[in-house]
Amino acid sequence: MPKTSGTYTTSDLSRKSGDIIAEALRHPVTITQRNKPRLVLLAIEDFERLKRGADTRTVGTIETMPSALLDEFETAVEVYASADETVRP
Repeated sequence: MPKTSGTYTTSDLSRKSGDIIAEALRHPVTITQRNKPRLVLLAIEDFERLKRGADTRTVGTIETMPSALLDEFETAVEVYASADETVRP
């Protein structure tokens, strides 16, 4: 199986770490183990950019929900519950 650019095995990483790191500074590099992708090596700037774009949602409960949002939620539930079922999708 021909190796695609930007993909290396864990053995390659042991033998050619300098070259692989230099490539990873230009673009993300995939490290495989037993022919399966296992790791991605990338520049810190790319990692930081990914972290900034990560999902920052948190889990909460009704008890921790801000009262304005809870009021809006309750109103939406009441409107939905009182709507004629033939209008619902």
